[in-house]
Amino acid sequence: MTSNSTATTTELPALVAGTAYSLGVVSEGRIMTMAAAAPPNSDDPVDRAAIASLKANYVGLDVPEVDAADIDPASPNRRYSLARIRSYHRQDGGRDDRVIMRGDLDAVLDKVEISKEERRVIKKNAKAVQVNGWRPLAVARAKVDDDDHVGPFRIEGFVPIAPAASHAKSADVSSGPAIFARVPLWSVSLRFQHWLNVATIFVLSCTGIFIMDPFFGATTFGTDASGYLMGWIRVIHFTAAFVWLVIGAARIWSAFMSRDRYLRWQTLWPLKNKEDVKNLGRVLQHYAFIKEHAPLYLAHNPLQQLAYTSLYVAGGFQLLTGFMLYGLYHQTSAFWAFISLPAGWIGIGALRLIHALMMFLLWAFVIMHIYMVLRSESLERHGGLSAMINGGVWVRRGSEPVDAPKVE
Repeated sequence: MTSNSTATTTELPALVAGTAYSLGVVSEGRIMTMAAAAPPNSDDPVDRAAIASLKANYVGLDVPEVDAADIDPASPNRRYSLARIRSYHRQDGGRDDRVIMRGDLDAVLDKVEISKEERRVIKKNAKAVQVNGWRPLAVARAKVDDDDHVGPFRIEGFVPIAPAASHAKSADVSSGPAIFARVPLWSVSLRFQHWLNVATIFVLSCTGIFIMDPFFGATTFGTDASGYLMGWIRVIHFTAAFVWLVIGAARIWSAFMSRDRYLRWQTLWPLKNKEDVKNLGRVLQHYAFIKEHAPLYLAHNPLQQLAYTSLYVAGGFQLLTGFMLYGLYHQTSAFWAFISLPAGWIGIGALRLIHALMMFLLWAFVIMHIYMVLRSESLERHGGLSAMINGGVWVRRGSEPVDAPKVE
């Protein structure tokens, strides 16, 4: 490799590095470590920004030592640089040689092995920081074997870079030096959907119980306004049902289009390999008070994922039975007549009973969900309850979640 060309700080503007984005294999701190791979006393503003952020925000992670001869700088025809780190201190404690690729996101993506799903996710996240004036510095790595052969590159994430004058205050991560780190987890869209779901299910349940068994007020047509109470209750019930349908459609859309990996469709089915199945058993034993500790998950553990996936299926079935009943009152419409066909097969009474039983099953889940959230909050004390309000959880530094890189 050729030596890296340097520029004085008076020739180039000072830059600042924002919070690194990880694809989920290595931590944000590790990505910043790789981004900081530079010769000692480098005058490159990108190097200086990454090194400054690493030293200020990631305790215990050292700036990797790179000789100037091991740097192959970027050029107008190749918009990424290569840096060889000798005896890199890995996350698992071992050491090896590796080559770090840093540069323009599209240029790096053209040179790495990456799945279509990961490409979509990282591009969406890069677009989000670009809107706010940042430029994503892609970071990829490749191992070097004993024969000095460089293996395939894998992209790990990116570091947002911007002029210090405009972004200095927002560059540092929220988890500064401390025993615990606050890890952003739930996006605003997910939290909004969650609480809108709560409100919608509550309204649907209250109005549904009244429709099933009117327990107060005049419910027949009359000359005064109170005589149409049942009509208003039904209007509220049907409106809430259509709102719930929109929420469900938005959730399905986000499963394939969201830039948040915890919202993507892969999280709907957690049992992808034997280790997932084993972790499901360990979680069950923990909940049954057989084991003191369960595998650590930042988001949902396998049992929770199965429960929420079942909830989506149950919610979809509840919507379907509800719209079958709704269609009975709109038989002049070919669409609603088709939707309500099963009512003629199993009987209107049976369909209403199924619809009511599903409501009670949903509330059984709600009660269990509240219990498990409070139990987890009291035992794990990581802010899971408040996370659905502020979006972040607190995790002890050094923890190694199953579904996320080591917290550093």
